[in-house]
Amino acid sequence: MSPALLEQWLPSLRQHAADVQQRAYAPYSNFRVGAALLAVDGTIITGCNVENASYPAGICAERVAVGAAVAAGIRTFVAIVVCTDAPAPTPPCGICRQVLAEFGLDLAVVSFSTVGQRPVVQWTLAELLPHPFMPSSLHS
Repeated sequence: MSPALLEQWLPSLRQHAADVQQRAYAPYSNFRVGAALLAVDGTIITGCNVENASYPAGICAERVAVGAAVAAGIRTFVAIVVCTDAPAPTPPCGICRQVLAEFGLDLAVVSFSTVGQRPVVQWTLAELLPHPFMPSSLHS
């Protein structure tokens, strides 16, 4: 995605991520995360983290958004924006990076925090996951 196009979409994506973050179910960690995934056609799909008393059963915001997109028939993405209350912007966890990689390593990943000075940090997925396990890895 071109920097200019991402800059055009960023305010809307940030708002969607911040809005859905408020609906996160995080009674154990109190670490609420919202994600807004931008599809190639301009559709925005959101997700928030959903924790569970059986900790491994929880699911991250990014994977909720990907699941919702796939359920809606959308599989081509250009950017994901992640919103947390952490003191500094945080990238997606390793599992989320791997799930996102399934749909393309050129994905723009943007993160911001709702606290402090609210800096915005941006990476490509390839920068965050330089050696992903990909479909071609299954046939090595």
